[in-house]
Amino acid sequence: MEEISARSTKTIRMVGLSGFEDAFPRELSGGMKQRVGVARALAVDPEIILMDEPFSHVDALTAETLRAEIVDLWLATDSNPSSIVLVGHDVSEVVSMADRIVVMSAAPGRVRTVIENRLPRPREPHSPEFLQLVERVHEVIAGSQLADVPKAAPAAGLAFEPFPAVTPEQVAGVLEYLASHGGKSDVFRIGHDTRQEFGAVIDAVNAAELLDLVETPRREVVLSQAGRFFVTLPAGERTRVWRDPLSRLTLFRELTRELMASPGRSLGRVDVVEWIGRVLPTENAETICETIVRWGEVAGILESDVSDARVSLTAPTPPGGR
Repeated sequence: MEEISARSTKTIRMVGLSGFEDAFPRELSGGMKQRVGVARALAVDPEIILMDEPFSHVDALTAETLRAEIVDLWLATDSNPSSIVLVGHDVSEVVSMADRIVVMSAAPGRVRTVIENRLPRPREPHSPEFLQLVERVHEVIAGSQLADVPKAAPAAGLAFEPFPAVTPEQVAGVLEYLASHGGKSDVFRIGHDTRQEFGAVIDAVNAAELLDLVETPRREVVLSQAGRFFVTLPAGERTRVWRDPLSRLTLFRELTRELMASPGRSLGRVDVVEWIGRVLPTENAETICETIVRWGEVAGILESDVSDARVSLTAPTPPGGR
């Protein structure tokens, strides 16, 4: 019991929660609860620790202290843990802590690159070598997640673009953020400042690029002329901006043609899902169906009847139809 008490006291002190040993969960802030999670992982003297963005909800000073303490524990050769697997989107944090950086691709997640980090410890975050490695990781991530949007081929071999599973509101939020930051920003800064999960930011940026509202040179996100026009409009008038760029996308254009050729200019939702499955066999057809119907409704291109689960065109001659 004495060993358990001593270990608990040491761990609580390490994460900065001394004085809260008898506190109820409802008395702790979100950041304090995050620190409790770190303390629970360390208290059992684990051989390996798996950490999923463990410092995302704590203040900067506490996060810096915790990072240093965890690295010191790992460096100690006479005690556990022997290995730490950390999932994170803060590249500077990853470069500061990790000796091997594994960059994953999104949907489906695959190992894209493994970068050995041979910077000596302690690592100085303002040193040229540190900043150079941060830049290298940024470039690898941005290159895999913000690749140039493929243009649809005009001939028989059509290139269907899977539309990211984001809402118009999420894309509008990215555009408004860019407008308030001089029209451009680093994709990692957008995620940090808006406190959004990195994958959601990437999806919103990719959707905005498909709609020609942003450009993505390297890892920057820059408002296009159309994007700058969009943010000047009142909220009630913005939906008309979605209509033309959506109608130019192969996925929307070809779905429009399928609907025009169908009785009543409509299809059952299950038929739309099956059609998406044929043109995008490696994607989640259900998710893409939900996404394009939502966008089509906002843009005034599609209508969806929940009662009989049908998707219809909204006008006799929709944009993009022939």
